[in-house]
Amino acid sequence: MRICGIKLTHNGAIAVVDDGRLVFCTEQEKLGNNPHYQAIDNLDAIVAALGDYGLDPRDIGQFVIDGWNGEVESEFQVLSGAVPITLKGAPYVELRAEGLLDCVDGFGLILGSKAFSYRSYPHVTGHVASAYCTSPFAKAGRPAFCLVWEGSILPRLYYVERKGARLIQCLFPIIGHAYAAAGHHFGPYRQANRGNWDLGVAGKLMAYIALGSVDEGIVAVFQELYETRFAADTERARRYRADINNAGSSLEAMRDFFDASALRLNGKRPEDVLASFHEFLERLLVQEIAFVLLRYSSLPGARNLCIAGECGLNIKWNSALRATGLFDDVWVPPFPNDSGSAIGAACCAMAAQNGFVPLEWSVYSGPALRAGEIPPEWEAAPCSMHELAAILASNKPVIFLAGRAELGPRALGGRSILAAATSPGMKDHLNDIKRREHFRPVAPICLEDRAPDIFTPGTTDPYMLFDHQTRAEWRDKIPAVVHLDGSARLQTISRNSQHKIAELLVEYERLTGIPLLCHTSANRHGCGFFPDAAAACQWGRVEHVWCDGVLWTKTVVREPSSTERLVSA
Repeated sequence: MRICGIKLTHNGAIAVVDDGRLVFCTEQEKLGNNPHYQAIDNLDAIVAALGDYGLDPRDIGQFVIDGWNGEVESEFQVLSGAVPITLKGAPYVELRAEGLLDCVDGFGLILGSKAFSYRSYPHVTGHVASAYCTSPFAKAGRPAFCLVWEGSILPRLYYVERKGARLIQCLFPIIGHAYAAAGHHFGPYRQANRGNWDLGVAGKLMAYIALGSVDEGIVAVFQELYETRFAADTERARRYRADINNAGSSLEAMRDFFDASALRLNGKRPEDVLASFHEFLERLLVQEIAFVLLRYSSLPGARNLCIAGECGLNIKWNSALRATGLFDDVWVPPFPNDSGSAIGAACCAMAAQNGFVPLEWSVYSGPALRAGEIPPEWEAAPCSMHELAAILASNKPVIFLAGRAELGPRALGGRSILAAATSPGMKDHLNDIKRREHFRPVAPICLEDRAPDIFTPGTTDPYMLFDHQTRAEWRDKIPAVVHLDGSARLQTISRNSQHKIAELLVEYERLTGIPLLCHTSANRHGCGFFPDAAAACQWGRVEHVWCDGVLWTKTVVREPSSTERLVSA
């Protein structure tokens, strides 16, 4: 059966699964330089996405809408063309422990001139389904635990096997927004206005905390306030837990928590406060999941873990959970946040029909490159991988666009800016190009078989979801990809991969002896990946754009900035 999964709210996306195979997933932010987290406010976007793959809405056997905010059901106000319509959906979380596949049946999904029926499953069900169905555990028919932690919900641990899934328990009473809320109270992203909210701040904090150090005195303050306000048998904590499903009040309680912390931590460096809060949450997560596993030790099957929800993008927590030895294997999909919710919605329909079976998928299932008008000051020429490697070896960045876009929030070689990692000034240059803060890291993309020589652990990490340390003997050789704490947000790729980025890395290694490059996403500030070479050239902040075998070079060259002069020195 052909299933169309739909995520209407932020990180809007449309995915089609045909007989257990992912055909495509179109995230709205990856079209037309749309802003990050772009929602679907007009159902015509679904018709257009299907049309890009030669499909009509009538070719779909089942439409599935991802659930959203609401205790019993959710509601969506959207347009179909110029006509406003209201759609009902499932709630954010399931209403009973074994009710992950309880659904809301709806009608009135107007696509073009025809109304279609649809189903909607809880939002967290989509996370569980997308994480497990894409995992190696589903492929091998093995059960797994699944941790879902994000936004306004507590960390929820599920047990998943082919025949079904159920909630084990919530681990502790802190919502996923806690990390971002910490950033809004301390450090460079502090917000005086509580109504402002930066959805990207949590990811930036992972970089910022490298400036700080863990202070056990600060950790103790957070532990004490956590106990008295959230976890202990106090009146205040009981009131908080009783109202935990109210997103507004739980977020306000989190803000009050940090207000109280700020009074106790007056005079402490914000980078130390945030590093210590990160450590406090990491210890709590590891401790509580260990307790739960002990309690449920009788559950059959190997100890496998899937991680989903926005907190699954925290590479340090992922690595900490893997390092505990509690699990035989840990899987995080490349789209643990809501960018994977359309895929998850389609997987829910699969699970309702056949159980939690594996999905056949590729991370390069996003939108194809589009045609666009290149500005006249750019010249085109054929360019082989050997020629492109030589340009990179001369210390010139290149925008690299190849094939279909990658899924999820991180560029993985399909929509990337690449550069040599050998210059100490290249990180600052790339951050300047991207208009990012000076402390933000630039990732390495490395041939998989060479990664253990350069990084610890250097294990296979194709989606940049675990933490690695750069080996001491390599830090001076590749300074542009070494973060302030010596870590690296590594992506590995097999030298036998059919993707063009692998061929380029092999050529670059032959030329320089170095099997990796600097790697950051190719996009305008605050927007999704460039949809085509025209968008990259119109942006114009990098003078070489390689797109599926053609090198576009800017012929009108601006004066180099001071950062660029340092890079070339």
